[in-house]
Amino acid sequence: MTAHSRSLEGKVAVVTGAGRGIGRAIAKAYAREGAGVCCAARTTSEIEDTVREIEDAGGIGLAIQADVTNLESVEAIFSAASEFFGGIDIVVVNAGGRLDNGRVDDGDPAMWLATLEVNLVGAYYTVRSAIPYLKARGSGKIITVGSGIGHRGRVASSAYACAKAGLWTLTRVAAQELWQYDISVNELIPGPVDTRSPADSTPRPEGSVHNIESEWVKSPEDVTQLALFLATQPDRGPTAQSFSLMRRDN
Repeated sequence: MTAHSRSLEGKVAVVTGAGRGIGRAIAKAYAREGAGVCCAARTTSEIEDTVREIEDAGGIGLAIQADVTNLESVEAIFSAASEFFGGIDIVVVNAGGRLDNGRVDDGDPAMWLATLEVNLVGAYYTVRSAIPYLKARGSGKIITVGSGIGHRGRVASSAYACAKAGLWTLTRVAAQELWQYDISVNELIPGPVDTRSPADSTPRPEGSVHNIESEWVKSPEDVTQLALFLATQPDRGPTAQSFSLMRRDN
């Protein structure tokens, strides 16, 4: 593929949680399509590895260490990315994780709150911090990485389900508020993704994605085509929508 045919040529993307898994795969895919990519995450070594792979493939990347649960830290991501690249066009709100592991009556309340903080509050900080830069650009794309659990719930996943349900509502409200600025806000639901490295042969525990009958268990790279689709839609394209790679209600 030549540089002239790359779908994100001249665009700038910020991807949170870009040090591993889905975020890393999306960051690399966007760079292959010509975007400059700011890779943000808590672990410096991981995002530096992501940027190194982007640069080795001929792309341009920037590693920013950040904690999405800290507003000043998130604001610094966008300030640095805008200064380095000259603007921001695409934001992938991917940082998060499943921290709770209990039912409503026996789970750890502290972990319940921590799960909401990283998955919902962190997403809010990211969207909030991105908006001025997208407005300055005259258009933009915000892609939130959601979960089917946020739409349907699951036993022993109340905190994660509530956080992702809140993220889906945040997606729709932000879309309503930003459509007039040609900024779209959509949710991407990956479904089950095996984020282990190829060298990790450790079996998944019972109840893992490998035991979800008839579901498509993806690699992080399998998610990138939908992420590219959402990043390349027209300025007045789809917004307040949920796009899912799941095969059934899980």
